[in-house]
Amino acid sequence: MVGDIEAEKRAMRAEVRERRRALSEPQLEAAAAGITEQLDRLVQAHDARSISCYLSSPMEPGTRPFINAAMDRGLRVLLPVTRADGLLDWTVASPEGDEFLGPLGIAEPTGELLGPMAVDTVDLLLIPAAAVGADGNRLGWGRGYFDKTLGSMTKCPPVYAVLFDSELVDEVPREIHDRPVDGVVTPTRTVTLHP
Repeated sequence: MVGDIEAEKRAMRAEVRERRRALSEPQLEAAAAGITEQLDRLVQAHDARSISCYLSSPMEPGTRPFINAAMDRGLRVLLPVTRADGLLDWTVASPEGDEFLGPLGIAEPTGELLGPMAVDTVDLLLIPAAAVGADGNRLGWGRGYFDKTLGSMTKCPPVYAVLFDSELVDEVPREIHDRPVDGVVTPTRTVTLHP
C-alpha cells in the first residue's frame, strides 16, 4: 500500500513537472505578478510582520518579486537553506543577498544561518508544493523538508502553499508524515482551506 501511494505521488509530480515545462516565459511572468499581488494581500490580511518564503525555481510561480517588495516594506523575510540532516536552516533575506546552487540543484540564499527553530518566530509560512488537495493535504517534491519543519514547530502560524491554479485539485496521495496546509496562493486567487 505504501508503495502504491509513493507511485501515485511520483506520477502526480511528473504530471505537474510536465505541465510546468510547457509554460511560456510570458505565462511565467504573469504568474509571478499574480503571485506577488495575492501574497501581498495575504500578508496584509494576517497583519504579518515576519514571514518565511522560499526562492522559487524557474518552473515555479515566481516568489522573488514578492520577496523584494516585502523587504522594501520592512517585513522580515526568512528564507530556507537545506541541511544534510534533512532539516531546514533559515537566513534573513536582504536586498543585496546572493544565491548559490544548493545540493538539490535549487537556488538557496547566502547569509548568517539562524538554525531550524528560527522559523518559530514568523507570522506566516509560504511554502512550495506540487499540488494541494481540497482538504489541505499537500504534495511536496519528495524530500520532506517542509513536512519535517511543520512537524517540529512549537507554535505553527498559518501555512500557505504557493502553486499554479491547476494544482489545487480534489485530492492528493497522502502518507502519515505529510503535513496539511491552511490554504493555497495561486496567480489568480488565495483559498483558505480547512484541513
